[in-house]
Amino acid sequence: MRVLGVIPARYASTRLPGKALADIGGVPLVVRVLRNAGSAAVLERVVVATDDRRIMEAVARAAGEARMTPPELPSGSDRVARIADELENEGERFDVVVNLQGDEPFLPPQAVDAAVEALARDPKADVATLVVPLAEEARARPEVVKALVDREGIAVDFTRRDPADGQAERHLGLYAYRREYLARFVGLPPSPRETAERLEQLRALEDGARIRAVRGNWPGLGIDTPADLEEARRRVAAN
Repeated sequence: MRVLGVIPARYASTRLPGKALADIGGVPLVVRVLRNAGSAAVLERVVVATDDRRIMEAVARAAGEARMTPPELPSGSDRVARIADELENEGERFDVVVNLQGDEPFLPPQAVDAAVEALARDPKADVATLVVPLAEEARARPEVVKALVDREGIAVDFTRRDPADGQAERHLGLYAYRREYLARFVGLPPSPRETAERLEQLRALEDGARIRAVRGNWPGLGIDTPADLEEARRRVAAN
C-alpha cells in the first residue's frame, strides 16, 4: 500500500492560539510532530496542511513539506482530504491516508506503523486508530477522549464523559483512513452526537464504519491548554 501522512496545523486555537508554533525545547510543536512522523516506516510522504504562512515557513526551515489549505475548512480531516485530493490531481494516488494530529509531539513513529499495519491486516476495516490505558484520574476529564472497544478490537463508542464501562481506554487521535472512506467521510454532514461531544470519529461510527482500535503503551500528550504546553516542556527538559 502507498501511505500518505498529513499533519493538519491551524494557527488559530480556542484555548492556545498559535500552538502549532509553540516552542518546546527550542523546536516548534508542529516540527516535533513532523520529525516523529518522518521516521515512520510506512509513510511514503508527509505533508503539513496549514492555513498560515508562519507555519509554512517554520516547516520549510525544518526541511519539511507544507501546503496551504483554505482557512474556512471546518476540520483537520477536511484539510487532510484536501491534500490527498490535490496530490491525486497531480498524479499521486495513495491507498491509505493518515491523519497525524498536529498537537501530539510525543507519539512515536512505531504507533503510526502499528495503525497502518492493522488496517492492512483487516481488509474490512475502513479506519484504524490508537488506544492506550486510561488512568483513573483521567476518566472524568472531558479533554481526555475515551474509547470503548469490543473483544475483536473494534471501536464501538467514543466519549468525553466518564464512561460507565470500566474497560474504557484512552483514545489517541491518529486515524489511518482507506482513501475511499476518507473521501466519503468528509462528504457526510456532522452527526448529532459528533456536534454534541465535538468528536469527529462519532460521525464515522454513526455512518457504520468499521474502526480498528490498536492497543499500545505509547506516550500521548495532546497540547490543548497552557498547562499541557508546560507539561510538554517539562518532559523535554527532563530528557
